[in-house]
Amino acid sequence: MEEIKQDLRQFILNEFLPGEDPANLKDDTPLLSTGILNSSATLMVVMFLEERCGIRIEAHETSADNFDSVDRIIAFVQRKLA
Repeated sequence: MEEIKQDLRQFILNEFLPGEDPANLKDDTPLLSTGILNSSATLMVVMFLEERCGIRIEAHETSADNFDSVDRIIAFVQRKLA
């Protein structure tokens, strides 16, 4: 899961925080509630995760409970893979 987490962090930095110091994106940085991810950005993360992890993510699963931080996204992916 650590490799998936690093890939996810890099994807978020490249796509939504270009030029940002990677140290500023912590595993618990709020993504949805701060506007780093909006609905279209969340869809891009979903597509990235589906391709990267071979999982299917339903629209109702993209809530803040699952997508508001890197830690929450990784925990969600772990549940999907279990």
